[in-house]
Amino acid sequence: MARTSIATVCLSGTLEDRLDAAGAAGFDAVEIFENDLIAAASTPEQIRARVADLGLTISLYQPFRDAEGAPAERFAAVRRRMTAKLDLMARLGADTVLICSSVAPDTIDDDDLAAEQLRTLAELADDRGMRIAYEALAWGRHVSTWQRSWEIVRRAGHPALGLCLDSFHVLSRTDQYADIAGIPGDRVFFLQLADAPRLSMDVLQWSRHHRLFPLQGSLDLVGFTKAVLATGYRGPLSLEVFNDVFRQADPHRTAVDARRSLTALQDCLDGGGFPASSLTGLAFTELGVDADSGPQMEALLGALGFTHSGQHRSKPVQLWEQGDARILLNSGVGEAAISAFALESSDPEAAARRAAHLHARPLPRRRRQREADLTAVAAPDGTAVFFCRTEPVGEHGWLDDFLPTGEPRALSTGITAIDHLSLAQPFDRYDEAALFYRAVLGLTDDEAGEFAAPFGLVRTLAIRNADRSVRVALSVPVLRRGDWAPAIPHPQHITLATDDLPRTAAALAAAGMILPIPANYYDDLDARISAPAAVRRLGVMYDEDEHGSYWQLFTPVIGSRVFVEVVQRVGDYRGYGFANDPVRMAAHRQQRLREEIKD
Repeated sequence: MARTSIATVCLSGTLEDRLDAAGAAGFDAVEIFENDLIAAASTPEQIRARVADLGLTISLYQPFRDAEGAPAERFAAVRRRMTAKLDLMARLGADTVLICSSVAPDTIDDDDLAAEQLRTLAELADDRGMRIAYEALAWGRHVSTWQRSWEIVRRAGHPALGLCLDSFHVLSRTDQYADIAGIPGDRVFFLQLADAPRLSMDVLQWSRHHRLFPLQGSLDLVGFTKAVLATGYRGPLSLEVFNDVFRQADPHRTAVDARRSLTALQDCLDGGGFPASSLTGLAFTELGVDADSGPQMEALLGALGFTHSGQHRSKPVQLWEQGDARILLNSGVGEAAISAFALESSDPEAAARRAAHLHARPLPRRRRQREADLTAVAAPDGTAVFFCRTEPVGEHGWLDDFLPTGEPRALSTGITAIDHLSLAQPFDRYDEAALFYRAVLGLTDDEAGEFAAPFGLVRTLAIRNADRSVRVALSVPVLRRGDWAPAIPHPQHITLATDDLPRTAAALAAAGMILPIPANYYDDLDARISAPAAVRRLGVMYDEDEHGSYWQLFTPVIGSRVFVEVVQRVGDYRGYGFANDPVRMAAHRQQRLREEIKD
């Protein structure tokens, strides 16, 4: 695998914090961003020693701005500034400096002048055994494409002057990058990688606020990196990501996310894409419950027709079943929340090895002799993810960890399986979570969008395996919640599939456990699509597309954040009813207000 590097600008904290995080995440090198060094309390010599102690090297010092195309009177100052920076690099132990194309208003549009001036600066670097990597900024005054930066480097013809190719600066302007492969590899001094969503906005603002780690956005990082490697480039794969969220998140977690992105990118380079998922379904979902929410959840599952069929041998965990839907209630983990889920896999051991390869955090698990040995890793939001193969009772699978309760099977209400899980992500973890589910679990993006919720914009991403037997919906507020937002932190829900929604709805209605939906919703629905009359009569919500329809109902929130959705998919509807979420969220708000009045 190629050496890995990360720019300090990707991370939050002081320079010392960022270096520690990069070292702990297993990077080989760092790019030192000049502003980070200027603000550091440590001397360059101390930074050099710290870098070495962490097992890192300094791959690049950057940026040096407004160098080429300078009028003669300003170029004298450029030379003095370069001399000072080269002296600083010697103290740091860095041997390559990045010059980005000039944006100064007085820059002269003359490639021969730019080449001559860069050659002069390269001679200064060469005298110290150092190099200059020249990069075309996408918003450069005159040099804004990789083709023109290469032409200037070629004209300069100095061995200490080469190219820096940055995926964002290239791909934000064009998808024509194949000719990069024709550049001699010894003239490509550095490769910087950043992904991004496709946005229609000023490229400078796009770059400064919306870059992402590789495979978290929409740019062709795999194709671009292949083209650069085809030149013969053998330097590090280095990340340079400007992102408002990353710059205020825990640097250690961000560095692990960054490292995962490069490992996943390398896997795609080696194999052409993410490996096919070995996942074949959801074995169970575990809900944490406490003294208040536990009885409420038991009552809800009972109303839904679940049977309390098993009690764990050594843990305070109940097994509830109906059809192929299995829910565990764990009273030993605190508040009501989806604390874990288990994924059926044709090869659980291989799935666990892949998770470790992609830097997923392993979770220790206490087990007694004869209890199933299930591997668990932490998703970015802290949810435990297990890999298993469900064996019949008596064949030493995880079901054998539960002693039968002897309770008779409840009368079915139509529940057949778990349709999907919906997990709201912490604000700082959404892009990390998307990469985790894609790379670690091998899932594929299904449906994405944004909607205006009662308390702000919410971004959603549904992700699935090939046959849709595993579906997870992720959501996050587009901006951090303010004090006015309701006190339901990171809401979660289990969506259960039914083959007889009227029967399921009747059972929940009898128990008083259906979330009331306002009449305005049904009036609008009738005006838009003439929904079946049963939708209003049952008090459920409805969506349809050209392939089929989606009937859904919701329970009130139990505890502080968890509720249950029940759905019936008619025809080949494959969505998630996201269009109904704003109404559902407002209805849950009304439910909470009514409960506060009662209290």
